[in-house]
This record gives sequence, C-alpha cells and structure tokens, in this order.
Amino acid sequence: MTVTLRGLSTAVPQTVLIQEQVRDVFAAQPGLSRLAQRIVPTSFNVSGIETRHTVIEELTFDDYDGERQFFDPASGELLMPGTKARNEVYIREATKLYVEAGRLALDALDDVAASDVTHVITVSCTGFYAPGPDYMLVRELGLDLSVQRFHLGFMGCYATMPALRLAKQLVEADAGAVVLVVTAELCTLHLRSSNDPDTIVASSLFADGAGAGIVSSRMPAAGETALGLDRFETVITPVGEADMAWKIGDNGFEMILSTYVPHIIDEHIESAIAPLLAPEPDLVSDPATSVAHWAIHPGGRSILDKVEAKLALSEAQLVPARETLRDFGNMSSATIAFVLLNILESGAAHGDRVLGMAFGPGLTVETGLFTVLEG
Repeated sequence: MTVTLRGLSTAVPQTVLIQEQVRDVFAAQPGLSRLAQRIVPTSFNVSGIETRHTVIEELTFDDYDGERQFFDPASGELLMPGTKARNEVYIREATKLYVEAGRLALDALDDVAASDVTHVITVSCTGFYAPGPDYMLVRELGLDLSVQRFHLGFMGCYATMPALRLAKQLVEADAGAVVLVVTAELCTLHLRSSNDPDTIVASSLFADGAGAGIVSSRMPAAGETALGLDRFETVITPVGEADMAWKIGDNGFEMILSTYVPHIIDEHIESAIAPLLAPEPDLVSDPATSVAHWAIHPGGRSILDKVEAKLALSEAQLVPARETLRDFGNMSSATIAFVLLNILESGAAHGDRVLGMAFGPGLTVETGLFTVLEG
C-alpha cells in the first residue's frame, strides 16, 4: 500500500522582519559585552536570511498602537516579558496559524472533506496549552468529535518527521485512515538580547510559521503532485547532547545552539543517512546522484554548507533549503514543510526521489525518503 502526503500547505504571520533592521536593533541593545558587539552583526550578516515572519506585531517598524510587551520604540530596547506572558501570546496566535494551515491543506483536496479526517497530529515546541491545538483544529475546522488526536510537543526542529512517520503507521494499520498533520512554531516569542553566543545565534535565525498536509492511502488526483511516504529513520549522534538543547526559562524558552553543531553534522551525516538508504542498494553507492531532491532542514547556513560538501550535493539540490532559509528563516519543526513544498513547486517529476533530513536536540537526526507522485 502506498501512503501519500497530499495538500501540503504553509502559512506565516503577516508581520515581516527585515534581517538588516533586526540586526541593527539587537546590535544597539544596552549592556552588550565587547564580544557580543562583535558576534551580533556577524551572526546576522552570515545567516543567509533576508526576511522572517513574526506574530509579534509590535516588532514592525510601521505604526503600532497596541500594547507593548516586547519592544520599546522610544528607547529602541527589547523588553523581557516573562514566560507566562509569552505563552499567552502563543495560545492566541499559534491557534490562528494551526487553523489557517490545516484549512489550507483540506481546501487543497477535492476528494478529502473535514468529515473524512480520522486522526489529527499536531506538532510544536514553542508553547503549551490544553485543550491544545489538536482540540482547536477539531472545533475550528468542523472535524468529527470522535477524531483521534495526538500532540508531539517539545521535540525541536526535527519533529515533523516523527509526525509523518506516525501518520504513515496509522494509515498502514487502517487503510481508511485520513490523518491531518499540522505543525506550528512561534520561535520569535523567545528571542531576546543576550551576551551569550548561543542566544545571539538563535536570535539571528529563528522565525514563525506553520505547515500542514493530509496523510492517507488516497492517490493524487489528475494534475496533482504529492509525495509517497516510503520510510523514515532516526539516528542519535554519539556526541552533541549538550550542543543543541531547548529549555524553559523565566523569560521564555532558552535555546542552546553551539557553534560545534555544524562540525558534528559534518562528522556523522553519512552514518545518519545510511540506515535510510540501506534497503535500496542502488541508492547507497551514490545518493547524490540517485536521490534527485534533498529537503534539508535549514538550521543555519553553515549547516547547509556542511551537508552540501560532505554528501557532494550540487548547488541546485540545496536551492529549496537555501531559499526557505532566505525568505522565512528557521521556523523549527515547521520549516521542513516549506522546503518540501518548494521542491514540489519547482518542477519535481513523477518518480523522483526526495530525501528529507532534520536535526534537533540530542543531537538527533531524523530522515525520511519520499517519492514524487503525479496524478
């Protein structure tokens, strides 16, 4: 049985952050050490990002008359709301993005109605609430009240891969299952000024966005391009547990993103994809040639550079990841949906293989192998 991912859709909040403007704000913050004063402009300038999106409307450089919790334009100072205040914004704004992305996925398919959905899987690591986003999708999209719901929380940037793997397993167990998968991340809620190099790097990279799709045994309709979900693998690298982490602090969530991460990926990327490719020997000998498209999670430009060089990928094979990073930044778990959609919209042909890869705390590498399907 072929399990498909269809109706792949993405959504972002309306407020756009221009990377150069954000850089200047962070560089002007009071209390920066001499080291931080050097790191801030460098991190922003080499990020490979031009624009990002945020749910924090007050961060716009346009007129804003609402309550200010995150930014004081008079002084130019970034404010420090507590974790509760940040999470209250998450509850309100994440729900909107979940519903928007989920509705787009359903609207994209003529043969899948809200009443057909049997399971909902939601993903996020940037906020918490209960009843949660899985519940809100049922209410707001008019899904059956008996829909089975799962939430994968606080897993980090790689979490969409386990969500798709779980959806595939549900369909394999019940061919009639129709699984709505939605991921939404509001990373900008947790950005802050700091002298810590890891926090500075995180502030130069992270953004807000959502992705959604429908997983089922239904094949694509005429003229539709979809993905067949072939298989997934998980690998934990021997080192890196302390180099990428995500913890809850008093003033939001705290990211640990060591500059050593690209080196870890460089050392272990080949062994990380080996289990995924092993069932097909023709892919093992030369994956760069036999796998046409590479959906690499753009955790940062240096990570993409390491993957491209180590696996001998062409510049063209990294374009979807680099364009996603350039236009949207790193939206944690939601980002891989943007990269996959870029691939599908950029001329991927029926039968092309796609290798998806995302990195997260641990250091954990989640991979997935897909096949492009055309109706």
